[in-house]
Amino acid sequence: MALSAAQNQVDLAMSHEPKVATPIFEANEKEALGRHSVSDNSLAHAHGTVEFEADLEGEEPTEEELATLPRISGKIPWIAYTVAFVELCERFGYYGCSVVYTNYIQHPLPEGHPTGKDPSSEGQPGALGMGQRASTGIVLFNQFWSYMTPIIGAIIADEYLGRFNTIFIAIAFSIVGHILLIISALPTVLASGNAIAPFILGVIILGFGTGAFKANISPLIAEQYRQTKPRVIMDPKTGGRAISDPNITLSRIFLYFYMFINIGSLTGQISMVYVEKYIGFWASYLLPTIMFCLCPLVLFFCRNMYIKSPPTGSIVIRAWKLFTLAQKGKWSINPVTTRKNLKSENFWEDVKPSRLGDRKPAWMQFDDAWVDQVARGLRACSCFTWTPLYWVAYNQMNNNLVSQAATMTLNGVPNDVITNLNPISLVIFIPLVDNFLYPFLRKKGIKFTPIKRMALGFMLASLAMVSATVIQYYIYNSTTCGKFLNGCEDADGNKIRSPLNVWIQSVPYIFIGFSEIFTSITGLEYAFTKAPKNMRSVVTSYWHFMSAFSNALGQALVALSEDPLLVWNYMTAALLALVGGVLFWLHQRPTDKLEDALNMLPDSNYVGRDRRHSHEEVERGEHAPAVIADKD
Repeated sequence: MALSAAQNQVDLAMSHEPKVATPIFEANEKEALGRHSVSDNSLAHAHGTVEFEADLEGEEPTEEELATLPRISGKIPWIAYTVAFVELCERFGYYGCSVVYTNYIQHPLPEGHPTGKDPSSEGQPGALGMGQRASTGIVLFNQFWSYMTPIIGAIIADEYLGRFNTIFIAIAFSIVGHILLIISALPTVLASGNAIAPFILGVIILGFGTGAFKANISPLIAEQYRQTKPRVIMDPKTGGRAISDPNITLSRIFLYFYMFINIGSLTGQISMVYVEKYIGFWASYLLPTIMFCLCPLVLFFCRNMYIKSPPTGSIVIRAWKLFTLAQKGKWSINPVTTRKNLKSENFWEDVKPSRLGDRKPAWMQFDDAWVDQVARGLRACSCFTWTPLYWVAYNQMNNNLVSQAATMTLNGVPNDVITNLNPISLVIFIPLVDNFLYPFLRKKGIKFTPIKRMALGFMLASLAMVSATVIQYYIYNSTTCGKFLNGCEDADGNKIRSPLNVWIQSVPYIFIGFSEIFTSITGLEYAFTKAPKNMRSVVTSYWHFMSAFSNALGQALVALSEDPLLVWNYMTAALLALVGGVLFWLHQRPTDKLEDALNMLPDSNYVGRDRRHSHEEVERGEHAPAVIADKD
């Protein structure tokens, strides 16, 4: 299996344990942490980046305090909510359009309705009439492409233009893609039979813009919070000593960021399926485009208030050179020896600049701390390599579950409106998880770490697909059409539907929603907190790339996405998620035990190009020698 081969490579190369468990708590290392803190407020430079001082209230915790004191969240900065609103508008635009893709592609134009609408109670909107397999294939391609392109946007952002400027370029591409979708759905274009060309081109261009946007918007919102290490403070609620944990704060930021995502997708999806049904596809593409255009306006007016990270040169190339150097001399004809060498505790220690001394290559312009951060970032990538098996199950709700709804009793409800149960569940449950579940677990001393959360998400996704399997089984057994209900008609030419009510689908959608809270949101959080600061977009894009890979796997299941094989389709997705969750947990248990140690790694002074200097240096009008910069 392709995934297994890829996992073996990542397992061997990325799962090395940096030596962090003991020294990071020693006094001399704490002094080093203080010296490294310049990078938290660095990079106010010629590009006009605005930086704010991190809140350094309190003191660094001892090992005993880390183990015994309660942990609390810091305050989420208000400017972060403007970034969340921008994401809301972008998701409204993207999902408002993509939610109607299945009907637009699968079903033919209703007779007498050139816009594709069909306002009758059991009417089915459509346009291209290409069938379920074509719609599943194109929808999967759209998802694959949208999650493949983040790596391009990440490299552009981290190395050349910075996150903020790259987001504006992504927005420009997305607007062009939106316009092409509108053109494809105009009645005259549909009537001409040439709608497929502008539609596919629009999907491709919009997908590129979406991917470049995805890679950079979540790091941008998280960077608005500047505390990077736990601090011992007085809890304003209890008056007792507590640890202000930036990882708890970042977890809350990503939770509410994801809630804004789902508010945008929810309002876009619900409204556009009714626009599709009662007005036509051209309007269901136009209105999301209008909403999307709020994105550049908000970002432009708030541009001087954001904390922005600048581009830092060929960071990815240097990380790859470091990784290649670390492997030198570690390979053997004996695979057991090779695995032992690649997992050696000295794998990364041997290539630290302090260890190499005068032997270090000219491109090694960074410090020891950056080597540890690269190792930690690759460890996160190793974790993400299992997630395609989760996304295979998740993606069923974007195509096959929509088609399943079309075979059930709708009672006037559009078949693609039921999918909104997923974002509805997220909007409801995210505040409950943040305000009740997570605080309750912390109070009871239960460390619900990111690895544990993600593993639970796999299990919930598997349960969602089990419920979809059961529903499909009863659909097949509820009519005389048997396993060929799609396209089955009575003597009068009316579509035959299962007597099962479509709202039964709430079970898989709600399970998927819960799984997202624990796997998808945590994955974004993990990518940000474990990546080197100058590679956050790249590591985030790897997280998204795994979703693209899952769509490639999903293409292998397209053959099952049609009667009479749909039961096998959902059953296969359930088994993949279950197996993926078990293997994910078994493989990531060592990393789970290192959670606190990895979060306490010292910050690196490596900032990239020599024209970028720390915030303190700019204020002093000098260049502190502690800041390491490329000499390219």
